[in-house]
Amino acid sequence: MDFTEIYRQTSSLVAFSAGAHFILTAIQDRVIVRRADTFHITRTWLVDASPTATHSALLTRSTSKAKASTATTSANAAQENWVTHVGWSCDSEYILAACAKRGVVHIFKLRDEEWSGRIDAGAEGLVRAEWAPDGRTVLCFSEWGLRVTLWSLVTGTATYIQYPVHPDKGMPTSVLWMPHSWCSEGYAFRTDGRYFLLAERHKSKDTLGVYDASESYKLVRHFPLPTSSVASFSLSPTGSCVAAWDGPLEYKLCILTLAGDLLATFTPDPDPGFGVHILDSLTWSPAASLELTSRIPSTVRTWREPSGWLEATEGRGFLSYERLQGIQTLSIGRSDLSKPYPKCGVIQLEFNTTGSLLLVRFENTPNTLHIFDFPSPQEPFLPHLRTVLIHQQPIQHARWNPVRKGSLSLCCGTQSVYVWSDEWAGDSGQEEEMAECIGVPAKNFEARDLRWAPDGKGFILLDRDQFCCAFEVEDEAY
Repeated sequence: MDFTEIYRQTSSLVAFSAGAHFILTAIQDRVIVRRADTFHITRTWLVDASPTATHSALLTRSTSKAKASTATTSANAAQENWVTHVGWSCDSEYILAACAKRGVVHIFKLRDEEWSGRIDAGAEGLVRAEWAPDGRTVLCFSEWGLRVTLWSLVTGTATYIQYPVHPDKGMPTSVLWMPHSWCSEGYAFRTDGRYFLLAERHKSKDTLGVYDASESYKLVRHFPLPTSSVASFSLSPTGSCVAAWDGPLEYKLCILTLAGDLLATFTPDPDPGFGVHILDSLTWSPAASLELTSRIPSTVRTWREPSGWLEATEGRGFLSYERLQGIQTLSIGRSDLSKPYPKCGVIQLEFNTTGSLLLVRFENTPNTLHIFDFPSPQEPFLPHLRTVLIHQQPIQHARWNPVRKGSLSLCCGTQSVYVWSDEWAGDSGQEEEMAECIGVPAKNFEARDLRWAPDGKGFILLDRDQFCCAFEVEDEAY
């Protein structure tokens, strides 16, 4: 695996284009596009710092009320111009760069450096901006959950939808469809981009709105949700069903059709416990439960990160995990139930690209990653624990390869990245399981997050204000 040089970034705003040919980066108030093969800069833009009419009025009003020092005022004004959200359109023709503090979204065109567009959020403010699947519509979420505005670059018009569930207040996605689904915090597009679903709050009641994206987001259906305070929802891969779950006060999951018909309600009885519940999509009854236990059977492949390997290798090269034999005992941390939001549940659920493997991370075992194996449709449905990866430090992020079914990478906030695969070609020619620790050849770099390229041939490693990329060596065997 080859690593690139270290480059600057702000707020982890780094993204591959859809074809993995370019990399988009934001550094404070500047947007930069690099070629993914040479990392040479292709385009660069400095966002327009001129204030909008709304921002000027608010700034004048706040200045008259408070006499701040010139240095502090200048520093705050400079940070207000920093980019907070970036994104590629689906065809990589347009680039979105939002400055949420100023309520402005800038649009740039990759093939025309002189062309630019600008969206002013207005008095309702801006907390989030992103592209719709068509690559020509920008979604802007206002402050305080007032409304979602959908701006069309084609017609130059806007569509407003009131009272969405606040996008930055949702809980982490805790429901997955097999093999995968479009998951979000309170909103989702169907896989083909035809319909836009939005969780809303009207007259203190949870509702779900369904809008036709091909008809300027015309309302198609609007129905109540059987939840007291919806945390979020997940749309099935076929787009026919919605799984909505309640807030932290109730452990409840509701399955509905897009017409609003309630198909089932699931609540573990008597105690949710520590585990993952698998529901049958025909009867919506529990088909299996995957529980966290301290005892790891000898049939499970258990890998452990070698102690002190970073110091021994000086952060360079590859080193295999230690393969543990026999029954292993896993240390499970105790939860402090006297504190709010005790760490006692699942922190991450993610299927691989084929739905044959499930990655699970539990809050009580922050250093450990569990991989469960799911049978094929021709086999009896008996999912089981296949592999456990144990690390020296808590896992920060773990990601499946978006193309290959048996490959994942993870990071633990250290000068290293960890890879696991069941597609390694062994000496016998058969595919074998492998797990390796890879040092990042850079000083003062801590891998806090990673993001795969769309083609699955490399990934971005992110530190607090730096990033680098790692790519597979062409002759590397899998």
